Amino acid sequence: MAESNVWLITGTSSGFGRAMTEHLLKQGHRVVATLRKPEALSDLVRQYQDTQLVVVAVDVTRSADIAAAFIKAQEAFGRVDVVFNNAGQMINGELESVSEADARAMFDINFWGAAQVSREAVRFFREVNQPRGGRLLQLSSGLGLVSAACYGFYSASKFALEGLSEALASELDPAWNIKVTIVEPGPFRTQLSQANSNIAPVHPAYTDSNLPGSKFRELFQTGATYDGDPEKACIAFEKVSRLEDPPIRLPLHRGVLAMASRKGRSLLETVETYKDWSEDLYLE
Repeated sequence: MAESNVWLITGTSSGFGRAMTEHLLKQGHRVVATLRKPEALSDLVRQYQDTQLVVVAVDVTRSADIAAAFIKAQEAFGRVDVVFNNAGQMINGELESVSEADARAMFDINFWGAAQVSREAVRFFREVNQPRGGRLLQLSSGLGLVSAACYGFYSASKFALEGLSEALASELDPAWNIKVTIVEPGPFRTQLSQANSNIAPVHPAYTDSNLPGSKFRELFQTGATYDGDPEKACIAFEKVSRLEDPPIRLPLHRGVLAMASRKGRSLLETVETYKDWSEDLYLE
């Protein structure tokens, strides 16, 4: 078995966070599992000793909670090798269907919470770990690359996280040995994609059954598109954490690969078609 690492994971009550916690514990890794309601992991607490699993109550919208989790990790294990920045929420609906309050609350978790976890992870990797270094896995989505009807606010939160992560990766001193990877899963059958997703009531202007939003709601409720196996995805997450030179992005799922390819081709075609428009736009 590969060397045991210490992972700090946010949002472990369900979805990829829960699946990743279970996978790592089975592999013999040590895990600091954070979530708002620790009782959701009571079964794992009974199964694993506190020398392998530490559960910490964390609301990622509270910076003090995040800092306290890293302190707990240091006290328990002395270091953190990988941070799996996973806590998230999904709200679906057209721009006019989703309330401002719901959209802002989602951004507080998906973007601002993830940003604060990122900040604390980098500080910890650089100033606490001996030797320096660590891996920061940012859980984005294929919808952080390409948006779609009814995913506007969710995609926006992931686009924002991806932009922040690109900037962060470019800012880091190579001597710190900190690597950032944006993980972009497609439709895996996690609880976030099903039970933990909130679909906003449809706005009266969008009730036409032929509109994309109506088709989305019908498809979403069937769950037919969610064909990815989260346990298999966890193997890929762990694998990328071990790479010496990991990619800045890791798209995972045939659907995401197709979306990324289409967007890349479209962008290149646009550049070629309109590049002449930029020829005379400069100060003499």
